[in-house]
Parts: sequence; structure tokens; C-alpha cells
Amino acid sequence: QPVPPRPAAVGATVGAPSKAPPAPAMVTPGILRRETAAWVLETIERATRDCLSGTCVALVTGPVHKGIINEVGLRFTGHTEFLAELTRSAQVVMVLATTELRVALATTHIPLAQVPAAITQPSLSAVIRVLHAGLRERFGVARPRILVCGLNPHAGEGGHLGREAVEVITPVLQALRAEGMVLVGPLPADTLFTPRHLAGADAVLAMYHDQGLPVLKHLGFGRAANITLGLPFIRTSVDHGTALELAGSGKADGGSLATAIQYAVQMAQSRPRD
Repeated sequence: QPVPPRPAAVGATVGAPSKAPPAPAMVTPGILRRETAAWVLETIERATRDCLSGTCVALVTGPVHKGIINEVGLRFTGHTEFLAELTRSAQVVMVLATTELRVALATTHIPLAQVPAAITQPSLSAVIRVLHAGLRERFGVARPRILVCGLNPHAGEGGHLGREAVEVITPVLQALRAEGMVLVGPLPADTLFTPRHLAGADAVLAMYHDQGLPVLKHLGFGRAANITLGLPFIRTSVDHGTALELAGSGKADGGSLATAIQYAVQMAQSRPRD
């Protein structure tokens, strides 16, 4: 049976948050409605404004269906990019975290064919700086140790399988090491995710979405959280999509949402006070 609509995003409040805008249609679990696409984005926008105003200290989002939003003519590639645009954040970094592993992404929701051109020295340097600061400020890691993947197989084989590691990744790592950062790499992604390499690592930086996230989700799917670093407030989310086939069935697992809420609460409690 149809149920009253619920907001697509909620904030951890310190004041009175904005009310969710009324939905233009009833919501039926598992059924996509074009009429509610703009409403979904509006709930995220209102929650974001509450965080920017200080009414809320953290934002926890659930999964949204990108396809139905784009079908009605609204450009939306994902929460990470949407929140960066809303907050005018120069650089944000997507991190998925579980108890055993944290994986950050140098590029997020773009076609694989566009990844090499998107990885430049300025962009990679900016990503690593945000990740390093986020590990210190959000996760309480005093001196982060970050493992960095190469882009190509075998990290490029010294330039024989692509020049990105030689011309982009290595120079950036060398420059940031000179500033005192602990950066290991570029390492071949196929052997980086092994106990020997991961021992003592605080995060792994993958060059693209499906280079690092399959490993993390294999390890901790359903108990990991998606965290956006570089925003002016705390934002966490689930590690999965909408799973329309499970909606309303009573079989959905809320473990990742619980994890996302726990991370948001922990970060909010440990954030610096004015």
C-alpha cells in the first residue's frame, strides 16, 4: 500500500531543522515516480542549507535513483558532486569506510574512458590534501599513512603500460612527501589490497570508482559508510544503491544506514568546538 512520503535526507540537528517540502505524489515502495524527482533534490537542498546555517551539524543521506532524476531533465551524477556544487566546495573527496579499510577516490562518477584525462597533477594534489586533512580532522589520525594506486595495470610498468604514473602520480607524491605527508605508491592495484600492504595503512586512494570500491564492498558490504570529505559540514551515507526489488519487502538490510549514522554521530561529537 502507498505510504506517506519521507524526506530523502535528514540532518543531525542542534536546532529546529527545516520541514521537508510536501511531496507532489504518494510514494510507493519500489516504484519510481518522475513526479517526485525534483522533490528528492529539494529535500537534500533544504538539509544542506540547515547544515550551512549551523542548525544541523551532520547530514545523513539515503540512496537515490540517478536515472529517474536525469530522465526529467535534472542533471545529477551523485550526492558527492551535487553537494559540492551546492556548497561551492572547491574539492571534495568520496571515501568509503568500514572497520577494516578506508578507500578514497581520485575520480568519482564519470565514464571510465574519461578517467585518465581527469587525473592531473593539480586535481590529484587537491584530492590528496583533502583526504589527508579529513583523516586528521574527521577520523582523528595524527599522521595519516596513505597508499596510492597506480592507474594502469602494474602501476604502468615504468611507463610501458601508460605514462600516468610517471608523469602525473609520482611527481605529485614526491612533492607532497616533501611537505611531510606519508604517501606510499603508486602501487599496482591488484596487489595493493593484500594484508602485507594494508598493514598500518590509514586509507587507500584509488584512481577511479571501480578500482577500489569492489574490494571494500566485498570486505564490508552492508556495514560500510560513504563519507564526503571537503564539505563545510559532516556528510555520511550508505554504501549501496536503491535496491528497488527489496523496497517494501521487509527484506532490506539497514546495516549500512546504521553505520552511516554512527559515523556521523562520532564525527559530530569529536569535531572542534568554536
